[in-house]
Amino acid sequence: MTPKLKWTLVVAAAIILLGGSLVYAVSAFLRFQAVASASGEYTGPPLTRVEPGQIVFRSTDPGSEYGHVASVPIGAPGGPRSVAELTCDRVDASAELVSCLRTERGIVTTFEWQVLDARFEEQWSSPLPGIPSRTRIADDSSYWASTAFVTGHGYATLGFSTATVVVGADGTEYGNLEEFFFTVNDQPVTAADLNFWGVTFEPGTDRFFATAASGGRNWLVQGDLGDRTLVAVHDAVECPSLSPDGERIAFKKPVGEAPAKTWTIAVLDLATGEEVVLPESRNVDDQVEWLDDETIVYGLQRAAGDSDVWAIAADGGGEPELLIEHAWSPSVVR
Repeated sequence: MTPKLKWTLVVAAAIILLGGSLVYAVSAFLRFQAVASASGEYTGPPLTRVEPGQIVFRSTDPGSEYGHVASVPIGAPGGPRSVAELTCDRVDASAELVSCLRTERGIVTTFEWQVLDARFEEQWSSPLPGIPSRTRIADDSSYWASTAFVTGHGYATLGFSTATVVVGADGTEYGNLEEFFFTVNDQPVTAADLNFWGVTFEPGTDRFFATAASGGRNWLVQGDLGDRTLVAVHDAVECPSLSPDGERIAFKKPVGEAPAKTWTIAVLDLATGEEVVLPESRNVDDQVEWLDDETIVYGLQRAAGDSDVWAIAADGGGEPELLIEHAWSPSVVR
């Protein structure tokens, strides 16, 4: 475990970061600040262990459990939830680990990344340089990643900047992906506006996928931690999520341009390069997750600071269905 550090930001700086168009993290901060920074009391059966067969998520129930990590059985997602003491803005879980990105609110505002074991005992922690955005753990728990906004607060914000970091289970810190060697069509890209975000891992390897952006273009990139390289493999892909069978990428497909840009969901076949756009007409600003090889789950805002988790068939053959009310940042434990 590395020493636990805190990156402190004055309130004025936090307010600047949170200004601008209304996005999920900002609306949650404003509407539910008092709830999220409450004493830690929560309702529902206790969640004391993460294990396969669960969907783990951040509760957005506007009561005492708001912001707490919760779970439901995969086979009964509409049933009673179990609730942990842990609070997170963004969460991901494997059978062995939980990754939690958190905003600590007070006289000063801090941002923290914490990795815990399946019983919620801290294993590793580090400060975040800004507002929490994305986190992923490899299904085999070998690596974990985070994305935070260094400037701006949403992917539709003009001039936003991200910091995306990968860490190995052995403690190796691979640093910011901006330090990797990135190529598009065999040509290196070193532009000042280059950003990376939304990591998804290939279990059992040191490879991963992520989003790269520069000059108004986005790419799906394949990364190699051993070689510290990133190679563009497809255009117009944001927040990728690798299917359990390793054959497809589900992602946010941009519609329009910033600052009015929205997203729908699409699925890319990695072998053929064919895309299927799913019949979801609402704005999906989330890194989607695979429930299984046939179904995708994702968070969808219902009101300021509140959201639900929905499910949709990955082949485009069905309409979206409500899966979990008052939930965000779904993670399927395999």
